[in-house]
Amino acid sequence: MKQPLEKPNTPAPDHFRYHRPHAHLASAFGNDRFALRAEAFARFFGTPAFLGAQTLVVVLWVALNTLGFSHFDAYPFILLNLAFSLQSAYAAPLILLAQTRQATRDKANAEADAQHREALAVAAEERQALAERNSVRLIELMEQNTRLTELTQQLAERIEHLTLEVHGHVCPRSQ
Repeated sequence: MKQPLEKPNTPAPDHFRYHRPHAHLASAFGNDRFALRAEAFARFFGTPAFLGAQTLVVVLWVALNTLGFSHFDAYPFILLNLAFSLQSAYAAPLILLAQTRQATRDKANAEADAQHREALAVAAEERQALAERNSVRLIELMEQNTRLTELTQQLAERIEHLTLEVHGHVCPRSQ
């Protein structure tokens, strides 16, 4: 009689779990419009486009004020320093916010990777155990097949012997 293979009581794997948003990634800063915009702005601070634009603005500012086209900020460029101070006052917290959010995402991804590796290890152990059980069962079935083959051979020899005996009694040899 054929016995069904045992299936471990594990839930079906969720192959799309890394493509869905992680609920545990909501940080203290939130995922609202302000937080997302602030993070995008903080990320923009490190781009070549921002550095080029800022350099262009500073060069124009200094050129306009030193070459005499306009005198809205005379030589020590107090207004320019104030603008840089204001920019740095907002840039530093925004950059820290972006770094904190990225660290939170990295931690969540690392935890998800660890859970995935653990699930793979458990699945490998289950496959190994199933393979060992199947090997033991196969060896048992082969041994049983060998015993049945030997028994069949013994019975065939016994039938042949009995057939010769019956034939000897039914058809005696003529002398």
